[in-house]
Amino acid sequence: MRMLLAASTAALMLAAPLTAQADGRIDIVVQPEPPSLMLGIVQNGPTQLVAGDIYESLLRYDTDLNPQPSLAESWEISDDGLTYTFKLREGVLWHDGEPFTSADVAFTADVFLRETHPRLRVSLNYVDSIETPDDHTVVFKLKEPFGPFIGVFETGTMPMIPKHIYEGTDFANNPANNTPIGTGPFKFNEWEKGSYIHLVKNEDYYLDGKPALDEVFYRVIPDAASRAVAFETGEVDVLPGGSVEQFDIPRLAAMDGVCTTGKGWEYFAPHSWLWVNNRSGPTANEKFRQAIMYAMDREFARDVVWNGFGNIATGPVSSMTKFYTDDVIDYSYDPEKAKELLEEAGYDGETIRLLPLPYGETWTRWAEAVRQNLTDVGINVETVATDVAGWNQKVSDRDYDLAFTYLYQFGDPALGVARTYLSTNDVDGSPWNNVQGYQNVPLDDKWAAAASAVGDEARQAIYTEIQQEVVEDAPVAWLLELEFPTIYRCNVKDLVTTAIGINDGLRDAYIED
Repeated sequence: MRMLLAASTAALMLAAPLTAQADGRIDIVVQPEPPSLMLGIVQNGPTQLVAGDIYESLLRYDTDLNPQPSLAESWEISDDGLTYTFKLREGVLWHDGEPFTSADVAFTADVFLRETHPRLRVSLNYVDSIETPDDHTVVFKLKEPFGPFIGVFETGTMPMIPKHIYEGTDFANNPANNTPIGTGPFKFNEWEKGSYIHLVKNEDYYLDGKPALDEVFYRVIPDAASRAVAFETGEVDVLPGGSVEQFDIPRLAAMDGVCTTGKGWEYFAPHSWLWVNNRSGPTANEKFRQAIMYAMDREFARDVVWNGFGNIATGPVSSMTKFYTDDVIDYSYDPEKAKELLEEAGYDGETIRLLPLPYGETWTRWAEAVRQNLTDVGINVETVATDVAGWNQKVSDRDYDLAFTYLYQFGDPALGVARTYLSTNDVDGSPWNNVQGYQNVPLDDKWAAAASAVGDEARQAIYTEIQQEVVEDAPVAWLLELEFPTIYRCNVKDLVTTAIGINDGLRDAYIED
């Protein structure tokens, strides 16, 4: 593991372009440290970042969200949208040398992930059967059409799990969870807790000439300022999106030999908003919620707080993903309109509790800006600061009026958007899904119809209606479509080639001499 250089040496290094090591090794920041690398059980961001190059799924997705071959070399979808047939690559081996076959796919989807993966389980409920006519053919038969089904085969959503290791075991406590075995371009080698995770090249990978890298170190550096310094001094080569404070990005990006990209987030499309308590108090009033939307200067948030990285969110669906429309109410910054709506709502000055997201100084500054915006139109706001555990607890207990958050969209509204607005997801105890307590039962039927409609044109029509209705109700206060630029040495090539970026991109990455 490379050590931080002395200050004098660092000063000399910063005078010249920095490059990744030419020995086929790159160092990447991972923060926070993953709780596990068993991607079939843990799907948080840090786990996906590391384990996405250990495990694979049947498909990858380009930055336009088009499916691409991975463990499946080809696929067909029947005209009625009910049958998905995948032809698997031959000669693929698990990291322990056992062959990968259709039996692993059926076990993964029909047994393992049904138990361990709540988000995928919703999509798997559409599956009537999984057939394996031979070792290299898998047929998914659906109960009814489900348009986004072709989008669930990325490594974080449906990672392939070795049947010969997990069948008949206690999945959560299988010893193999500590030494993950996949089919991916890199193999697990070592984990020094609190310091680094070391992956090495899979010499038996099925694609000729890949991976080009020999090894990867994922470096655990808890402090954002220290992560920035580590990049400046050459200790690390890649800062994944969100690794450093937004205000540090322009300075780091301006260094010689440093490149940045906003690509690689298209599948996730991180969407930020304020949870707004729809259950009680002033925030339960639709006009009050609309007033919040008009009161916020989101252009300032984008340009100043986020240093220009991101787009203003117009509603529940991100413009980065499918079935977006901007044909909705325009909540551009209008303090006077906000004051009018507050008067119509009969707001009497009751104090509103605002819960910032405890993810660093950028989020703290954003909360301060929103508090000032709301105060300026006459809303009394109390900021309630917490740590991550406290934020999770308060939001899970619905102990808030307004709370910052952001969620992923997973390439399709049926996979990542509907969950926030479905009446059936209004269940206490979770900091995700319908936290705000939005109840619109007739709209639930439209969400279901959009998911099962056949053809993009039919789905778009329904999703346009949904977005128009939800935006008028303003059950949450949409903020920004977040952009988390990846910062890296320019001699690291093809680092981001898919819609999930570095999470599965090291297969293609190489270091230019």
